[in-house]
Order: sequence, then C-alpha cells, then structure tokens
Amino acid sequence: MTEIEFEALRTFLKARSGLALSPDKRYLVESRLAPVCTRFKVENLSRLIWEIKAGRSPALENATIEAMTTNETFFFRDKAPFDLFQDVLLPRFLKERAASRRLRIWCAAASTGQEPYSLAMLLKEAAARMPGWQVEIIATDISNEVLEKARAGVYNQFEVQRGLPIRLLVKYFTQKGDQWQIAPEIRSMVDFRYLNLIEDFSRLGSFDIIYCRNVLIYFDTTMKSNVLRRIAQLMTADGALVLGASETILGISDALSLDPAYRGLYTKALPAGAAHRTALAGTR
Repeated sequence: MTEIEFEALRTFLKARSGLALSPDKRYLVESRLAPVCTRFKVENLSRLIWEIKAGRSPALENATIEAMTTNETFFFRDKAPFDLFQDVLLPRFLKERAASRRLRIWCAAASTGQEPYSLAMLLKEAAARMPGWQVEIIATDISNEVLEKARAGVYNQFEVQRGLPIRLLVKYFTQKGDQWQIAPEIRSMVDFRYLNLIEDFSRLGSFDIIYCRNVLIYFDTTMKSNVLRRIAQLMTADGALVLGASETILGISDALSLDPAYRGLYTKALPAGAAHRTALAGTR
C-alpha cells in the first residue's frame, strides 16, 4: 500500500464515516483490512483501495468501513456513567416527567448492544417506581454486523464476565451451551437501528437522555462540532447528554454546557439572551 493509496483510503473513510485516520495508523489498516481482502477475494490492499475508488461494490465499501470501526464495549463499561443514570438522571426524570410518564433515551454508537442493554436492565430494576411509564431506548450504530449481534443478544462467557454483575447475569440471561442470551423482556426494550452519525439523524425525534460515548474521539474537530450541534438540537430543553470520560466539548461546541457536578454530563446551552436574563434574575 503506497502513501497515495493510504491517503485515498483516509479520504474515503472520513467522507463516508467521519473517521479521521491519523497517518500513524497504517499498521491498523493492514491488520483490519486483510480479512476483508480474504472475504472478497481481493489479492491485496492496493487492489482493495482501487476497487473502493472504482465504486463498483457497495458491499466491499461497507465491509471496509465496518472493519475500520472500533467496536470495543462491555456491560456497564466504566461504571460511572451507569451510576449517573441510576442515581441522578433516572430520579431526575421520574420527577420531571411525572405528568407524561414518558422517557426517551438514545444510545449512539451502541456497538454490540451492551450499553443499551445495561440501561435497560437498570430500568427493569426500577420498574416498581415506574408503573404506567412508557420508556423508549433507541440504539444506533454504523455497523450492520454489530447490530445483528446486538439484536440477537447472545454473548460468550468472556463478554458476560466483563462488567456484568453476577446477580444481573443470573436474573436476565439464559445459558445456552457456552453462550448466554439476554432475556426477551430486556431485548424488547431496545430498538436497534442503523445510523451514520455524519448524516442527518433529525428523524429520530427528541430525547431526554443521550449516551454518545467514545465515538467523537475518532472525528476531527469540525466533525465533532457538527455532530454535537445536531445532537443538541435533538435534546429536550432539560435533556442530558453523557459523553465518554476522555471526551470534552471545550473549544468545540457552544451548543452544550458542562454540568459542573458530574463528569461527562452535559446539558443544552441557554441562548445568549436567555442566559443574560437568568443572570440578571439571580442578582435581584
């Protein structure tokens, strides 16, 4: 793979998925795309890139994007965002939405489903406090392959041992040989959909809570700003956005504000005029 071919691949990935592949990631390209070459009977990476530039095989293009997308995830990953949901966000919205008894949640970049299923289990555990509530969890990803696995809800021993409490494993999973399948009652709580974040996603509607963790780190600053602006537009006036621990909006977006009390939690920024009026009201 020549430098020109590598640059062509970088351009393709950024245009189609938003992935900003740095020049030092050539080793990653070679390790992840070799299986794609084998699967599509393409002799080498140079030929694969030529085929992509020719634009004759959407299947090959999609497989290339999926292979280069990082799908690292596990149940209750990083723990803190789920403690935040259980101890702060859910109690807050149970109070704020008491009249409508409706709650909409979006998990962007849901990968193989562990994040939305973790939230679904927490909601199931809180069912006694939510009689008559309508809760919708939308989970999206750019990879159809991982979405198929997510919908099936089948995980191996290693996957269920990563972060999933034994109590919840026993309660919500059924063992089938060396695999574990999550209960239908949990699977039915999550609606998995294909979505490319660089494209228009306004059709999803508005959300009270959005989890978009560990995906913006793969975009350049311009794309991050664009995605965050559009996410903010989908948030309800008092909505909440949870980003990854290493992600920030500092110098990237003025559509959101950091909640000073909780790391990784963001709210919709008030319009300049409204913020000024609020500040004046506080001085009276």
